[in-house]
Amino acid sequence: MFGLANPQRFMSFTRPLVPVLWGVAGVLLLIGIWLSFTVPVDYQQGDSVRIMFVHVPAASVGLMAYSALGVSSFFALVFRHPLADAAARAAAIPGAALTFLALVTGALWGQPMWGTWWVWDARLTSVLVLFLFYLGYIALRSAIDDEARAARAAAILGLVGLINLPIVKFSVDWWNTLHQPASLLRAGGQSLGVYLAPFLTMMAAYAVLFLAVWLTAIRTEIVRRRVQTIRARQALEA
Repeated sequence: MFGLANPQRFMSFTRPLVPVLWGVAGVLLLIGIWLSFTVPVDYQQGDSVRIMFVHVPAASVGLMAYSALGVSSFFALVFRHPLADAAARAAAIPGAALTFLALVTGALWGQPMWGTWWVWDARLTSVLVLFLFYLGYIALRSAIDDEARAARAAAILGLVGLINLPIVKFSVDWWNTLHQPASLLRAGGQSLGVYLAPFLTMMAAYAVLFLAVWLTAIRTEIVRRRVQTIRARQALEA
């Protein structure tokens, strides 16, 4: 694993892996979508239950993406490793997109179920804070011209944002919130019933899709930095 911290080894290892991940993600998404529309409607939620197969995976993988950003930020800040910084930067945009999707689909589900698009519920508010951390990280990297300084400042913000992850995860347990508690990982076993298969398929699809996007973005960032280094060297020699 630590051998992959070498950019050249990382590029060699991920070159054949990335297209496989894209293919697996595509297949899982097609199966998940098919399963999502073939299960029966819920007696309480009606067709709105199908939003769950988009909302929950987006929220869960959005958390996973920030975990990747935060851990990568730690290695970038402590060990000053450029690949870790590239990994943190590459996780920001797809993580923000997933978290935004979770917020939007949550609002679409909440309106018919709760009678409102938004409430300042602990879970909803902490997910919004997570999205703002993503936006802050992206904005901070863009606002500072010096790339080394931008990487350090963004890494610190990325580490601070890790504090919010357990709040998002356990908010429904720590506070009396409108948002329902966990349906899969809970005491007494899962409560999804007939919806378990499409739910797990979409969870796997989102996770593999994020991994494919993340590795592709890291590879692109490595190439960008190599080109930048070559151009800087050529400018000095000119």
